[in-house]
Amino acid sequence: MYAVVDIAGQQFKVTENTKYYVPKLNEKVDAKITLSNVLLVGDNNKTDFGSPFVKGAKVSAKVLEHIKDEKVIVFKKKRRTGYEKSNGHRQHLTRIEVTKIALSSKDSKPAKETEKVDEVKDKASKETKATKTAAKTKAAKLATKAKATKPVSEKKEVKETKAKKETKEKE
Repeated sequence: MYAVVDIAGQQFKVTENTKYYVPKLNEKVDAKITLSNVLLVGDNNKTDFGSPFVKGAKVSAKVLEHIKDEKVIVFKKKRRTGYEKSNGHRQHLTRIEVTKIALSSKDSKPAKETEKVDEVKDKASKETKATKTAAKTKAAKLATKAKATKPVSEKKEVKETKAKKETKEKE
């Protein structure tokens, strides 16, 4: 059985009882961790894809050690100016061992928990959509009221009539 797991923004294809180097995790050595960001689970007969994650799928792993990778040298040079700069760094890594890949059935508790989370997200998105539409309708009503209560054109007509009266009186 194998799985594709998202660990610290990177995707790894993992199998049981195998060791991997991953970007540094904030876990202590010999700690057991559970990775729930499983993108794909497969075996010889069946492959399950997630959207974006497979519901109820979990990968259990154990942290073996924290190490630094080999030094990467960054060398910069500009021609004919004598500019040369050398810099380097060592990436921090964590070595883990995948102990178990579990794909629970739809009736198990983790799947129900994820369904509840999905339901809460759906309700929240519906509420935000409702508030946005309510705000739009309020704005539209205010705009129509503003258009309906525009006495500006009446004032212009009044001014024009006063000016016309004054010109008529002068004549």
